[in-house]
Amino acid sequence: MLRKITIFLEMIKFSHTVFALPFALAGGLLAAGGLPTAGKLLWIVLAMVGARTAAMGLNRLIDAEIDARNPRTAGRAIPAGLIGKGTTLLFIVLSLALLLVSSARLNPLCLKLSPLAVFFLVLYSYCKRFTSLAHVVLGICLAAAPIGAWVAIRGRIDAPALILGGAVLFWVAGFDILYALQDLEFDRNAGLHSIPVALGVEGSLWMARIFHLVMLALLLGLFTTLRLGGFFMAGIVVTAGMLLYEHWLLRDGNLDRLDAAFFNMNGYISLVMLASTAADVLAR
Repeated sequence: MLRKITIFLEMIKFSHTVFALPFALAGGLLAAGGLPTAGKLLWIVLAMVGARTAAMGLNRLIDAEIDARNPRTAGRAIPAGLIGKGTTLLFIVLSLALLLVSSARLNPLCLKLSPLAVFFLVLYSYCKRFTSLAHVVLGICLAAAPIGAWVAIRGRIDAPALILGGAVLFWVAGFDILYALQDLEFDRNAGLHSIPVALGVEGSLWMARIFHLVMLALLLGLFTTLRLGGFFMAGIVVTAGMLLYEHWLLRDGNLDRLDAAFFNMNGYISLVMLASTAADVLAR
């Protein structure tokens, strides 16, 4: 069982939870106007981990046949026979249970909204079969992290939560477009949908740039709405620099540098925004 758990966590890239978890924590800090209680932080983290684990497990399970035909993904655990679909489903159910229990422990609104989150988690895995907007749906899924954390603290949805959620949406959709460039030819031949299939390499690069500009604009909007200070502004400036570097790495459509652009830069961005938010909130 320990081996299966290890394989499952590797299959869903559990380490990539770093992309959205810092934004969830930033949302909680902003909502509390300081450091939330340890109990709130614990259940926010567990809800986030449960949702993200279930989402990736569902994606791998639903896309198993497609992954088996794609040379880039044929070595994933389910197509390679390293883990069974039944075992994967069990882990998904346990992850969804963690999400629901954590939501219930936070407040009634979190519990009421959790089925909506699950709906988008399932929808994302099917989107590539009928729409090019799968990247946006993925962004909605991760935007739920800071919005959910805000609801966990305040028990309601306010404008700043939606602004921060919108920033996460466009950030995630932008880098997912870049990531999807790897599968452009396969998706096109398999009849799957994505922005790279619809717009090609150059069009996709420009769409990702536009999405990331929107993200920065929304972060500036949050800065103004909440009257945040210099630490948060510094985080925006550093984030803008890292996004610029990310797009510079892929400026000519050469995907050899995709790992550095996708994994390194975006992991750093989320951590920088958490650190700058924490510094700003706690300093005040």
